[in-house]
Order: sequence, then structure tokens, then C-alpha cells
Amino acid sequence: MAFKAGSMRRSLLVLALLAAGIVVSASGGAAQAAAPADHAVVAGTATLAGNSGDGASGEPEAPAGTVAEPDGYRMDAYRAPTPSTLHGGTVIDTATAKNLHEAGVPFIDVLPRAPRPAGLPEGTIWRPKLHKDIPGSLWLVDTGYGALAPVMERYFLDGLRRATGGDFGQPIVVYCKRECWMSYNAAKRAIAAGYTAVRWYPDGTDGWEEAGFPLQSKEPEARPDE
Repeated sequence: MAFKAGSMRRSLLVLALLAAGIVVSASGGAAQAAAPADHAVVAGTATLAGNSGDGASGEPEAPAGTVAEPDGYRMDAYRAPTPSTLHGGTVIDTATAKNLHEAGVPFIDVLPRAPRPAGLPEGTIWRPKLHKDIPGSLWLVDTGYGALAPVMERYFLDGLRRATGGDFGQPIVVYCKRECWMSYNAAKRAIAAGYTAVRWYPDGTDGWEEAGFPLQSKEPEARPDE
């Protein structure tokens, strides 16, 4: 009877531990807290069921909330959160941008602008939307798309050459607006062209204006295809 009572007490203890969320080992000891229902416990480590925490390539996943750099250029959905890094270049904040601006570093604006609609009646006056950028900038309009026609690629590279005097080591700052992949693409394109001191300013005119710095009305460099 004493043996049966002891067995019954152990059974009741196991049931109590299970009810409290404690996993019980085969020897009857408490091993660890049970994982939530959507987790699996393996060798004492809780992981999402069916996911070891690594990507298919075996590389650790990027921290939540970060945006990874693409292998190539961003090809669509240009107004979206951007990476915090730029391979081959330097990402700068507003304070650094202001210092570089005061030092006379060339600023390159790549924001697009809607073209004059085709087929307007003769005599129609077309007034593009007013654009403001950082004073002294060179506005190389429409050069931040993921793919550029050869004529626009040349327009972009010619603009960079004018801005830098042909010095590939001359620092340049590339920007448009906040959460705009076009400035990322353009900065990456400048790096691919051989520029070694590319500064990408992802907050662009939004960050500049929020800091209380002035903007000025600007017309783009004339596109060669218009």
C-alpha cells in the first residue's frame, strides 16, 4: 500500500507540473518550461516551429525592422523604407550633410518630375509642379530609376562629371526625399561608375527642412530626350 501511495503521489505531482506548464523528463524530473503552442523545444532551445532562425542559405536573418540592400537596383515601389547601409558608399545624417554642404561638397538631387503630357493642344501652357531642393544642388531629374535608357545614363554620368570636375575621388552627396529608393539607386549607380567618395543622404529634403535649413526653387538640368 505504501508503494501504491508513493506512485500515486508521484503521478499527482507530474500532473500538477504539467498543468503549471513544466515539461517533465522521463526520469520524472522537471526539465524546463514548456514552449508556447506555436514553438518547438529542441535540446533546450525554443524556436519557431519549422524555422531554425536561419535563412535558406544558412545566413542569419536580418534583425526585425531592417531593410536589406538588394543585389542590384530597386526596380519598383520606390517610395518605401530604405536600407541603413550602402555598399561602397557612406550613409549620412542631416548634421553631416549640413557640414558637407558648408564645405562646398556637390549635392546631387535625383527626384523625378512628371513630364509634359503628350498630345496637349497647341498653345497649351504646361507648368510643372514647383520643386525645391537643397541650395546649390544639381538636379539630375529622373536618374534614380532602377533601369535607365542609355541616353539618361549618359545624362547622369555627364552631370556627375560636371559636378566633380572629373575627379572620381571628389565627395558627392546624393539625395531626393525620405524613404525614396531613387536616391539609393543613384548613389549605387555613381559607385558603379567608379566614384569612391559617394555620400548617400536618405532623409533628403525632408530631413533638411525639418532641421530648419532652407530649400530653394530649382529647375532640373535639361533632359537630353526632351
